[in-house]
Amino acid sequence: SSIQLVWISSLIPASSFSPFLSAVSATMLAPLLAFACTSSAPFFGFMGVASALVFANLGAAYGTAKSGVGIMSMGVMHHEAVMKNIIPVVMAGGLGVFCLVVAV
Repeated sequence: SSIQLVWISSLIPASSFSPFLSAVSATMLAPLLAFACTSSAPFFGFMGVASALVFANLGAAYGTAKSGVGIMSMGVMHHEAVMKNIIPVVMAGGLGVFCLVVAV
């Protein structure tokens, strides 16, 4: 316990502690600051990011394709209403950009 407190105090200078951060709360922070991960943790983390990107962009591409087919078939029947029904294509493209933000 005292070793962990010394380690935290060497990591964070005592002058930057707020008055509410006592030695007890600094000792409680020690397990959070100690890195106890396995060597495979980065692999699974990056695989999660990659799978989030792949599946969200597949969903965005599927949404773009389905709404594009709908707009094309509507363009054959009612060509004057094509531009106001382009919102699903924009939303599906926005989903691809949003998944990139969430994955990173």
